[in-house]
Amino acid sequence: MASTAVPNKTVSTNAAARFGTFAGVFTPNVLTILGLILFLRMEYVVGQAGLWGALVIVALGNTISLLTGLSLSAIATNMTVRAGGNYYIISRSLGLEVGGAIGIPLYLSQAISIAFYVIGFTESLLTVEYFTQFDPRLISTIITFAFVLIAYIGADFALKIQYFIFAVLLFGLGSFFIGGIAGFGSAISPALSPNFSEGVSFWIVFAIFFPAVTGIEVGVSLSGDLANPSHSIPRGTILSIIFTAAVYVGVTILMAYNLSSEELLGDTLAMGRIAILPQAVLAGVWASTLSSALGSILAAPRTLQAIANDNVVPKHLASTLGSKTEPRMAVLVSGVIALIVIWAGDLNAVAPIISMFFLNTYGMVNLTSAIEKLVDNPSFRPRFRIPWWVSLLGAVGCYAVMLLINLPATIVAIVVSYGFFIYLQRRSMQATWGDVRSGVWFALSRWALLQLEQSRWTVKNWRPNIIVFTGQPHNRQPLVEVAKWLSLGQGLVTFFQLIVGDAHELAQSGIRETARKAIQDYIAGHRIVAFAEADIVPDFRTGATILAQGHGIGGITANSILMGWSGTAEGRAMQMAMLRDLVALHKSVMFLSHADDKGFGKRERLDVWWQGRGGNEDLMLLLAYFIERHPTWNQSQVRLIRVIDSPAGVQATTEHMATLLNDVRVDAEPLVIVNDSQKPIADIIAETSNHTDLTILGMALPNAGQEAIYAERLNRLVEAVGAVLLVRNAEDYDLLTSD
Repeated sequence: MASTAVPNKTVSTNAAARFGTFAGVFTPNVLTILGLILFLRMEYVVGQAGLWGALVIVALGNTISLLTGLSLSAIATNMTVRAGGNYYIISRSLGLEVGGAIGIPLYLSQAISIAFYVIGFTESLLTVEYFTQFDPRLISTIITFAFVLIAYIGADFALKIQYFIFAVLLFGLGSFFIGGIAGFGSAISPALSPNFSEGVSFWIVFAIFFPAVTGIEVGVSLSGDLANPSHSIPRGTILSIIFTAAVYVGVTILMAYNLSSEELLGDTLAMGRIAILPQAVLAGVWASTLSSALGSILAAPRTLQAIANDNVVPKHLASTLGSKTEPRMAVLVSGVIALIVIWAGDLNAVAPIISMFFLNTYGMVNLTSAIEKLVDNPSFRPRFRIPWWVSLLGAVGCYAVMLLINLPATIVAIVVSYGFFIYLQRRSMQATWGDVRSGVWFALSRWALLQLEQSRWTVKNWRPNIIVFTGQPHNRQPLVEVAKWLSLGQGLVTFFQLIVGDAHELAQSGIRETARKAIQDYIAGHRIVAFAEADIVPDFRTGATILAQGHGIGGITANSILMGWSGTAEGRAMQMAMLRDLVALHKSVMFLSHADDKGFGKRERLDVWWQGRGGNEDLMLLLAYFIERHPTWNQSQVRLIRVIDSPAGVQATTEHMATLLNDVRVDAEPLVIVNDSQKPIADIIAETSNHTDLTILGMALPNAGQEAIYAERLNRLVEAVGAVLLVRNAEDYDLLTSD
């Protein structure tokens, strides 16, 4: 479990950082947790669930709260937590989009909570006959103005007031505990067993209690005002959870043994009947509601200020209006929201959704801590260490409670948060800090690569992992087009620029980084699914051969090379020499010849020329299959063409080709051409594929020393038609087999 937190010696020098653990975390948390639920709802909880059921509810709620506190402590001791509390933690761990999607609803929940607590105070105030003559909304408005003024003046003033409120709260609790212990066991029929009313269940009662233990949000929201957040947040949060849990357990036991279930359910101020001084309990009710409202008016503006400072919402909302420390603009905005809620009327429809936003925040804090530990980035070195499963258990608890408490409200909260996420993602927000997401992808990639390395390679999982020697892609648009079509094979495409020259000299010039960035910008601007690379090599042939071997990692290595067909005899001879090298290295090779004036025509027909030998037909058909699936080729016709010498073989050859196409499930038309006059193959290709938009031809391997001769034979074929893709399959098995 958790180790003892080691104090962080780094103390903030921020002008706003002036509070310690007791004033900045422990006291605000305690005052919020020991609120309305304690004084006005525990009677209902114990009366319905009985002693043992109520203790289970208290234990379950505080367990989730403690797990969240432990996760919060782990994260807080790994970073300098600045203003914004949980929003700051989530955004710096999971990114601005996730942080904003959680932070904006969290802020609205905190702002609306001001109204909830003020209304709760007003309702308790109306138990005094003198105040019944006034409009409750007018009383709530006056109180809200008073709290806004206190927060506007400053947190120093507000936190001094909290000491007085804390004293009143402890006085009320003391009166209750003294009276409860003195009269312990006085109930004729103690409330030990469940006494659920019709339509009430354990989870309904739990839903009523659970908001009581969500008060740890207040302390962490003051993170920007703490002198040493990494020290104060863990200690203050965990101590406040332990202290308040003990109070709730004690109150539950004393209620159950001093009053019956009927007495508890019949009086929302039953604590006053147990207390030695009933008026002290009423004062405690007032203190608890005022303290919760005070905590919210301090927390909400700081959350909004942090969100605005990150430009998630308009920047001017972070204005201090002349103060050195206080988010005064955010205070005014929060006050306006509270007043709108107060005058809007019924809050019952909104209340469950607000609870869901708080729970969603706590769930994300737990999830963040679990992910950080699982990813195990070297930078994640918290002083407060907990196992990853503790945080994950806290996350599961939070989201399970959301579903159990109110499914419709949970759905609304998720939809709202996800809506903010999509909006922020579309804004393409750029953060200046790193987050854990890259670590997540690295960890997943590492695991996947290790699994691939150990997996048995089969034909079924073959995918085209292609190196495309594009140079700068805008100079070779046809190659880019073909790469886009082939990427539908769900493989990998990498655009490469080889920079020929001295590695030492060129590296110092930064040309490699500049070239790679230019390719990345091109890929992003054209929405292409591809990677970008640029490397310095002594010469093209050597560099291409070495990179073809070294590109990739684990089970993901390049299996195909695509480049343009050279326009010079010398270049074509070099390419044939490369072809021999690459095929020997088990790399399939493709050369694209493209006439700029013809382009790819209307993209209505693809011809695959099959010699019946050479082993290229499987790869050629697979490439045709990928291409005709692309939206720009979806109306195209694929023809599989074979040339034979005698008319006698037409029927058997056609049937064989049809059987092959059926077996490999490629929709193509078999076409057999009889060359009984022994025409040059270049003439036949020119006649048959003259109007074809893309012709796919297979290549043989030239003999050593015959590269230039073979290159010119291929060039005559290439020149006979328009766009041509020359293909050599280096694999020694049928890529289209399904067995």
